[in-house]
Amino acid sequence: MAAYDDDLRLAHVLADAVDDVSLKHFRSLDLKVETKPDLTPVTEADRAVEETIRSVLSRARPRDAVLGEEYGRTGHSSRCWVLDPIDGTKNYVRGVPVWATLISLLEGDQPVVGLVSAPALMRRWWASRGDGAWTGRSLHKASRCRVSSVSSLSDASLSFSDLDEWEKDRRLESFLGLTRSVWRTRAYGDFWSHVMVAEGAVDIAAEPELNLWDAAPLPVLLEEAGGRATDLRGQTFTDGGGLVCTNGVLHDAVLTQLNGGPTPLRLT
Repeated sequence: MAAYDDDLRLAHVLADAVDDVSLKHFRSLDLKVETKPDLTPVTEADRAVEETIRSVLSRARPRDAVLGEEYGRTGHSSRCWVLDPIDGTKNYVRGVPVWATLISLLEGDQPVVGLVSAPALMRRWWASRGDGAWTGRSLHKASRCRVSSVSSLSDASLSFSDLDEWEKDRRLESFLGLTRSVWRTRAYGDFWSHVMVAEGAVDIAAEPELNLWDAAPLPVLLEEAGGRATDLRGQTFTDGGGLVCTNGVLHDAVLTQLNGGPTPLRLT
């Protein structure tokens, strides 16, 4: 039995409890949308999902801390569940089915369980430390995730969210240099970019700045799939920092590009 089997099963229980909640509001004509102080949207579905997860955790893991995007942190335990009730809220409010609930468990600063549930896509991705990364409909209908073996930037597929954030971070030129070095670029965005790296469909995903709840499940998912997930300096991701996910083979070359290193010549 793996060390975090019980916690991973609970993460699936939490996702089961809220997938119907988020789907019920998705594309509803009376969905209530507000703008938060940081000018990002929040819906009644975001709040309902987080409230539901917190209610289940209060019974199943009363001693654990919880950190969520909508209601902050409660508790002081070194074991902390981190929640993004709806990652991709802008997609959600426009009726685009690429959004997900992100659930992770941290021990100290170390993510040990991560789950991404995208009910409108009828897919989940999950991992626990030491037990591999998986994708499917449920624990019992799953296949193993493995990153790609692409070894050259000129053969690599890159996904991101938008260019504005790179411009705000004063890394736009470096990022554009990376886009010119790879075979293909797409802006799949949000969680979607990163989980596709874990399953080998994309080779690189990068964002210049993410909150902890936006990224917490991703490092364990990528590492258990055989890849790497770090900040822009190659260090452990921290709240408010950048996140670079790759198949591992390409990681150092990607970091060099994003930090203003030389752009490799492309063969035509």
